[in-house]
Amino acid sequence: MRRSTAAAVGTLTGAALIIGVRLSVTPTAAPVAEAPPPVDVANNSSPTPSSGSAKDGGKAPAKKKEAAKSGLKDGNIQGKKIQYPYGAIQVTLKIDGGSITDVAATYPLAGDSATINPRAIPALKQEVLKAQSDKIAAVSGATYTSAAYLKSLQSALDAAKA
Repeated sequence: MRRSTAAAVGTLTGAALIIGVRLSVTPTAAPVAEAPPPVDVANNSSPTPSSGSAKDGGKAPAKKKEAAKSGLKDGNIQGKKIQYPYGAIQVTLKIDGGSITDVAATYPLAGDSATINPRAIPALKQEVLKAQSDKIAAVSGATYTSAAYLKSLQSALDAAKA
């Protein structure tokens, strides 16, 4: 009788310990790395020669052709804020001439995110700039971060196509 009581108490204690550790690991609201403020590319770009002169070679229409080819409108486009187990990620695209020229993201920097996100986000950014689309691979060891980043990226690309 004493052995079964001891075994039951040990089992219950072990289960309570595991549940307690699991509950204590759940992160709270994490600090977020902020993206630089959006810049209105249309108002801050240098003036281009008029498209009517033969000398300029029609630079403005070529830019419009590129935008039409990629289907992306120029400017800074914010994706949706995507919640994932460690916080939220939001991607902002800078599109110029129909090409993605920069990618910024806000992301959590607390707990495990402090070691994972500073490594994963720049890698994802480089992949997006290289692929010029959302057809990129996830970063190993940052599965949740990669999935949330891709969802926010896709929403930004959808908004840029509208």
